[in-house]
Amino acid sequence: MLGFAGFLGILKILLMALAAFGLFDAAFRREDAFRAADKQNKVFWLIILAIALAVSYLFSIFSFLPVIGVIASIVYIVDVRPALKQVSGGGNGWRRRGSSSDGPYGPYNGGR
Repeated sequence: MLGFAGFLGILKILLMALAAFGLFDAAFRREDAFRAADKQNKVFWLIILAIALAVSYLFSIFSFLPVIGVIASIVYIVDVRPALKQVSGGGNGWRRRGSSSDGPYGPYNGGR
């Protein structure tokens, strides 16, 4: 029984990490990207993902509430996040972007 409890503990940590990743990713995205991608708004997703994180921490895995939180986190990561990346030019808003002459292997210098 101890091995099963350890497995459930690891599963609970993974569910919390999934919700935390979604929450922090949504927190660092721009508000206008949510509107441009037509994916609700930033505050909506921050609230949903914060609730998912709290529920996965407070309740047992055998309850239905953590399952709903996992579904919300997966929807954000699989559907909303790629749409936001596409709208914002592939970056996530806080990385340095290259110049317009950058190619796949670095800057293009005109064949010199």
